[in-house]
Amino acid sequence: MTNNNPIGVFDSGIGGTSIWSAIHDLLPNEKTIYLADSKNAPYGQKTKEEIVALSKKNVDLLLEMNCKLIVVACNTATTNAIRELRADYDIPFVGIEPAIKPAATNSKTQVIGILATKGTLNSELFNKTAEMFHNTTIIEQVGHGLVQLIEDGNLNSPEMTQLLESYLQPMIDANIDYLVLGCSHYPYLIPQIKKILPDHIQIIDSGEAVARQTQNLLREKVGFSDAIENAPEFYVNSNPAVLNSILENKYPVIKRDF
Repeated sequence: MTNNNPIGVFDSGIGGTSIWSAIHDLLPNEKTIYLADSKNAPYGQKTKEEIVALSKKNVDLLLEMNCKLIVVACNTATTNAIRELRADYDIPFVGIEPAIKPAATNSKTQVIGILATKGTLNSELFNKTAEMFHNTTIIEQVGHGLVQLIEDGNLNSPEMTQLLESYLQPMIDANIDYLVLGCSHYPYLIPQIKKILPDHIQIIDSGEAVARQTQNLLREKVGFSDAIENAPEFYVNSNPAVLNSILENKYPVIKRDF
């Protein structure tokens, strides 16, 4: 089954490019369209109703661009809105939620840490997943301020280091052996996080799992592209400079209102 329409990807900002990158690496022949809703970042501080409305706005734009499948590359949008999206739209969705299962299943200390946004940690979907692993102690930490620093281009700032140390040290003291990154922005912090965590603590993010699920849906329901080459498209509704920087200026970034 062949389908040359694009895969749509959206996030509250630039963070979902970590998910986009995993998809692009696994499926290089697929056309991808990425929406960075940076004007409304971070989603994690908004109400469920606001997150659902913003997610539908992004989906509507991607459907106008004839997307065949949509990846919700935002933990907060997935955990708060994906049920409504699947109910209201006749298109396959791939969501992203914190990878609690591999961390809890493989933990030797039975203590794991989760760094995520307030919106994700307060969501019904997150709490249902967490309840499945009642034998594991899950230390939750809201990453206040992290997304905004990333969106402002302050990835390696002293303020970022200070925040990360304050969030991670209590987890280290509690004897975690896995740290789950519950926000698609956070993989960009892995170099700094590794400087703070002891070597035995493993870091888990969801990028590869989301890419594999996208591949499965293309195979089973949607169809693969047979194009030889497909240049990705990136759209942002605020200053494109940070997204350009994250993408290392490899692709054009188009500013537009949405």
